[in-house]
Amino acid sequence: MLKGSVNLGQIAGIPVRIHISWFLIFVLVIWNLTGVVFPQRYPGWSPGLYLGAGLLTSLLFFASVLLHELAHSLVARQRGLPVHDIILFIFGGVSEIGEEPETPATEFVMALVGPLTSLVLGGLFLALGALTRGASQLPAVLSLYLGQINISLGLFNLIPGFPLDGGRVLRSILWQRSRNLHQATRIASWVGQGVAYLFIVIGVWQIFTGQWGNGMWIAFIGWFLDNAAQTSYRQMAVKHMLAGHTVREIMTQDCYPLPPTTPLDELVRGHLLTTGRRCFPIVQSSQLMGLLTLHNIKKVPQARWAAVTVGQVMTPLAQLKAIGPDEGLWAAMQEMTEEGVNQLPVMEGRQLVGMLGRDHLIGFIRIRAELGL
Repeated sequence: MLKGSVNLGQIAGIPVRIHISWFLIFVLVIWNLTGVVFPQRYPGWSPGLYLGAGLLTSLLFFASVLLHELAHSLVARQRGLPVHDIILFIFGGVSEIGEEPETPATEFVMALVGPLTSLVLGGLFLALGALTRGASQLPAVLSLYLGQINISLGLFNLIPGFPLDGGRVLRSILWQRSRNLHQATRIASWVGQGVAYLFIVIGVWQIFTGQWGNGMWIAFIGWFLDNAAQTSYRQMAVKHMLAGHTVREIMTQDCYPLPPTTPLDELVRGHLLTTGRRCFPIVQSSQLMGLLTLHNIKKVPQARWAAVTVGQVMTPLAQLKAIGPDEGLWAAMQEMTEEGVNQLPVMEGRQLVGMLGRDHLIGFIRIRAELGL
């Protein structure tokens, strides 16, 4: 989940969120429609009508984006993939799907259904605009605009640039032919970067020809696509590298347990500064009670360290995200990323058997990469 997002509720059991960047694009769309598009096309309208039309059109446009992403999510769930949420942000929307599809056919259908939804919506809006053109101007104007923008959205997403929907369709075809997801992802990412560079070149050219607004926006989209393509490939490469490896292989069993009555100043001076450890299990009568990290300590003013015990500021066991020793390393990395933590206690039942830190994962990845494994 993107940080800085606000929960809107659920649709078909899928949480829907709005990222703070969405409000920026929402305001820009209203401003463009109210101050530029509608006044140029329909100069006889009142200011209130421009504002109302711009607001309603913007809301319906983002509802269309939501339906686009909902189509992805519903197909993913129907194919057995976990869907965490849908997030609307500055570039439209994204469905947070917890796993990669297991077959090329699943990816093909999942990727294609979004653009098809936008194209169908575009066709329906255009038909509605044609039907209402003679009866009422406002519904016709809104419908025709929404028809055009939905068709543009559908066609844009069909561009074969990974990780756009069209890029995922391309990857599914390459995957079907080669039976190698890693290779298919690499090729689709290269195509995605090529598309991104083309956008950047077009944007820069438009800037030099005096079209600053369009040029900056197109170049920015290209930059975003380039980053997204590289990030998606790196994610797949890391997943490929971690496949078949478990937490037990790299967890540390050198856990230094502390009783909950240990004062913070004793912990800092006697353990933290001397050992370099950043995380300590708090144990009483051989039972794990919680976990103390540098983050917990920083919440307490230094002047109170002598009077505060580790048991008072630790994260209790009930609030801890733990992982089993036989869980896969990729699952562990996803858990750390989703929860925003740097350490996970490794538990067998209620027994602490080790600690897994983000630095362990990074070190494992770095060594394997340097050895070409």
